[in-house]
Amino acid sequence: MTGNDTSISDDERPERETLWSNARIATLAPTGTGLGIIDDGALLVRDGRIAWVGKMADLPPEARNAASRHDLDGRWITPGLVDCHTHIVYGGNRAREFEMRLEGATYEEIARAGGGIVSSVQATNALDVEGLVRTALPRLDTLLAEGMTTIEVKSGYGLNIEGELKMLRAARRFQEIRPVRVITSWLAAHATPAEYKGRNGDYIAEIVLPGLEAAHAEGLVDAVDGFCEGIAFSVDEMRRVFDKAKSLGLPVKLHAEQLSNLGGAKMAASYGALSCDHLEYLDDEGARAMAKAGTVAVLLPGAFYAIREKQKPPLQSLRNAGARIAVATDSNPGTSPLTSLLLAMNMAATLFGLTVEECISGATREGARALGLLEETGTLEAGKSADFAIWNVETPAELVYRIGFNPLHARVYKGQRIKA
Repeated sequence: MTGNDTSISDDERPERETLWSNARIATLAPTGTGLGIIDDGALLVRDGRIAWVGKMADLPPEARNAASRHDLDGRWITPGLVDCHTHIVYGGNRAREFEMRLEGATYEEIARAGGGIVSSVQATNALDVEGLVRTALPRLDTLLAEGMTTIEVKSGYGLNIEGELKMLRAARRFQEIRPVRVITSWLAAHATPAEYKGRNGDYIAEIVLPGLEAAHAEGLVDAVDGFCEGIAFSVDEMRRVFDKAKSLGLPVKLHAEQLSNLGGAKMAASYGALSCDHLEYLDDEGARAMAKAGTVAVLLPGAFYAIREKQKPPLQSLRNAGARIAVATDSNPGTSPLTSLLLAMNMAATLFGLTVEECISGATREGARALGLLEETGTLEAGKSADFAIWNVETPAELVYRIGFNPLHARVYKGQRIKA
């Protein structure tokens, strides 16, 4: 096994019970206030799950006899980071498009000239599953090395049935070779390939829908996504995809209101979407619809930064509506070649105005909520998977404040301490 954050030494394999003590803990528990901070805290893990968390003074007597104990010397513990929106499986790169943007071309101009998503298709389809895994692992390992324990991975660069399935097969492989939880999303409705130009309806009927059935039958898909935009798919076209997802019992999410306001977020909320993502052009009505449906607003500052967008997501509108807010990397080859969730948090604060609490909750609790995983991970509460990160910081604000600095001390996934 190669790469970062992957080795587990023999003396660090999880015992039946492990006590992590002398720590400052940000539980992110939704029933608490702020980050749910516990000073002089401890966390007991049993069989890969959190058995107890609280103040050392309240430690149950039986916990003091845990088979394995770790004194953290005052370090901070947070839930493991959750990157709830990525496209890390792909071939090639789009560095030339980066140059084009520097020369003044817009995202839409590049896409309409045959660049953008479609330009990644040929390089992606040229690789087999193992090739896709091999090229993606350095990106995955970089994210893991910053304390990530859960990642969402989308298809969307195959644009034919077999190509899309290969991408999801590669994503499923990650859990077999790395200690990480992977959620997959079917994103064939990402762009229209050249052979279907001007025939979105045919592409949906002949590729997106039957491909989704095949992915579901093979157990490759956890959710269904799409790109609702003038250069991609309309609201009515996405309804066709979501109706199929609903018939298969799959949750939905949507790239919405990134470049214009088509009302995609409101439509997705009517399907009870897990999340709507990007949202730079979201209106108040869409924000209220999302909040009412419990649809998480996933903000992607890496894409905003990379394409030099001018309009920010309507943060105050989302707050006023009571919508939940998550933060993710949108790691992809063209519009967000970002493999740092810590930097994404800094960008969300600096570019969008999120608070430290919103950034940290957005990359943990709300990221898990956006994947439908909040009952399993995203907070440090008894009964949940023991997924957490241990940090060499004096205050949680350092996780958002620093740029290009990784203070991770250790990553724990399902109770296993992973060497960084």
